[in-house]
Amino acid sequence: MLADPLEPLPPMKIAVAMSGGVDSGLAAALLAEQGHEVIGLFMRMVGDSPRGPLVPWDPADAQHAAHVLGIALEVVDFEPQLEALIAYFCAEYDAGRTPNPCVVCNKWNKFGRLLAHARRLGCEKLATGHYVRLSHEGGRWLLRRGRDPAKDQSYMLAGLQQGQLARALFPLGDHRKGDVRRMARDRGLPVHERQESQDICFLPDRDYVALLRERLGDRLEPGPILDTRGTELGQHPGCQCFTIGQRRGLRVALGTPRYVVRIDRPRNAVVIGTRADLERSTMTVSEINWLALDPPAEPFDALVQIRYNHTPTPARVEPLDTHAARVAFQHPETSITPGQAAALYHHDLLLAAGWIDAE
Repeated sequence: MLADPLEPLPPMKIAVAMSGGVDSGLAAALLAEQGHEVIGLFMRMVGDSPRGPLVPWDPADAQHAAHVLGIALEVVDFEPQLEALIAYFCAEYDAGRTPNPCVVCNKWNKFGRLLAHARRLGCEKLATGHYVRLSHEGGRWLLRRGRDPAKDQSYMLAGLQQGQLARALFPLGDHRKGDVRRMARDRGLPVHERQESQDICFLPDRDYVALLRERLGDRLEPGPILDTRGTELGQHPGCQCFTIGQRRGLRVALGTPRYVVRIDRPRNAVVIGTRADLERSTMTVSEINWLALDPPAEPFDALVQIRYNHTPTPARVEPLDTHAARVAFQHPETSITPGQAAALYHHDLLLAAGWIDAE
């Protein structure tokens, strides 16, 4: 049985997913200082488009950090996995949903293929620089929010399964970002002032519509922009180019702000309305990953987070079956977006997570 991560781990071989940033660099440093045999793994995710490289990264920063720490760094090819991730991204938009590639990537790639590669190298664990706390209680691996509320990344790891968590380490979970930068600087890491990215890695220019045009081609067809009563107000270039809550790019002037409130993919229509029209009191969540509990038979209360930067809000969760639930919010929420992850919490404990469905 693997040791409880709340207790000191015996010396072991550990892989660290190193991006070249301060967080993964310090994670590697802390583990090496604890006496573990550490190897860095850099995910080489290379892709091209007519606009240039989709992931304009190179391993130089990670290699420099590894050199300072005196550890080996291996560059692992993830080009096929990047293509699969982009295919998922485009397929979700093509279905009228808004994808969440970071949640998917952590499950498929970091704690999927990269973890498998680490295991083939003889590593017991895969560590990352995520700000999240992991514990082992009552026979389960549990995720809690990171100690720094401004940097918590538990939402991004909500798709991980018990087997993946059993092999995971998150050395920064109890640290705050400012302390991480200070500790990196004290250790001479060359990445301590590097600007961190908040964008999707394969969209460095943030232009997801350009990517959809490249990948979907003539599947993007003009269609109607409708109000909530069905009156046509204008035309759009393709309903795949819109997401719930979007205000910009509608090219409809009505005197007061309008937002995308629904995407009718079968009719290739975009429905717009007022901010009040965005409000919803309920939603359904499917493909639920139950982390902290078995699928419950009875309704329960939880704090529900419906996107990465969303403040969790109280709700009643009613299980529909072992993989789906209906969520009734205590107060109406805006921009409930099909395709996004919904994470359920009890205080700072991540209970479960699934995917938001269309009404």
